[in-house]
Amino acid sequence: MSMLEWGLQVVLLALLGAAIPFALRLERALREIRRDRGAMEGSAQGLSEAARMAEAAMVRLRASAELAGRQVAERTAAAEPLRDDLRYLIERAESLADRLEGLVRAGRPLAAEAPRAPEAPLQSQAERGLMRALALGAQKGAPR
Repeated sequence: MSMLEWGLQVVLLALLGAAIPFALRLERALREIRRDRGAMEGSAQGLSEAARMAEAAMVRLRASAELAGRQVAERTAAAEPLRDDLRYLIERAESLADRLEGLVRAGRPLAAEAPRAPEAPLQSQAERGLMRALALGAQKGAPR
């Protein structure tokens, strides 16, 4: 073997010796990636399951919202005639209250001028006794 061949083989051995630590480091990194890949696949499956459950929940929520909207619309439609009836009754009550107030104002001077009817004389001794007892009870029960 010539010196050139020996030199090339030594250079080749040096390069191979330098490549071995890089190969070991690469092998460790690949092992960690494989281990992390399993965890990532598990996470991806969990994420996929969570997304599927969220979609199902959204479908149920949308159905519930539509049902609630229909129920509100039905109740609103049923309440509108009642609202109209109440408005009519309130308007009537206000006009009747105004009329009643006018009649009361007109009647006050007449009530003040009208003579009071004399009280009927008591007919019997029992009625007079009852009236005295009521008067005494009113005097005793009156606050001082």
